[in-house]
Amino acid sequence: MEKIKKAAELIKNSKNITVLTGAGISVESGIPDFRSAGGLWSKYDPFEYAHIDSFRKDPYKVWKMLKEMHQILQGKKPNRAHIALKELEDLGKNVVIITQNIDKLHTLAGNSIVYEYHGVWDKLICIKCGNEDSIENYRLDEIPHCEKCNFPYKPDVVFFGEPIDHEIMQKSNEAAENCDVFMVIGTSAQVYPAAFLPNLAYRKGIPIIEVNLESTPLTSSLNTIFLQGKATEIMDKLIKEVTNE
Repeated sequence: MEKIKKAAELIKNSKNITVLTGAGISVESGIPDFRSAGGLWSKYDPFEYAHIDSFRKDPYKVWKMLKEMHQILQGKKPNRAHIALKELEDLGKNVVIITQNIDKLHTLAGNSIVYEYHGVWDKLICIKCGNEDSIENYRLDEIPHCEKCNFPYKPDVVFFGEPIDHEIMQKSNEAAENCDVFMVIGTSAQVYPAAFLPNLAYRKGIPIIEVNLESTPLTSSLNTIFLQGKATEIMDKLIKEVTNE
């Protein structure tokens, strides 16, 4: 409880809060970590099914995995941890969310500034002609094709072998270096370049609050205030402490 109080005090005294989130924040919304045991990557080799070269070569094969991904993500709703971050914004804090997740749950929770580092699932893009569409316009019993050139659409998520959007990367770096508190929730920050973000904050002397089920390489190396537990439970306690409820 002492660590919760210390973290809450940092948040109370902060105006600008930057938050890096990963799969762990969405697990309690029913979205399993793709990298976990029994996750999507245990069934589909990501370098075979989630690499941009694979999509260019055989998009129909890749869509076999994408349909299953859609079933996992469809209809999921923000949980207490997502909502808690919106509540920080409601308290007058400038909250910037940098998420590695493609589920859009932070946007659904109502946060104003969300940088979707790895893209979003519900937007479709044609890698042939650049045309865009929404996945909501299609039934996925068949593969969605571009209306302009008839090439299979690709979800606007960053596949292996693709670069992160330059503008999102730049804005994320700026948010990491220009905040009063940097939070890490539900990620061990081992996937680059997102993994650099906590380090950018640390080099600026910005305090780091980490919320994870288990300790990570960040815990000791960046001297974080480590709050161990489920994201929903920890964030609920943190908000209550911040608001003195």
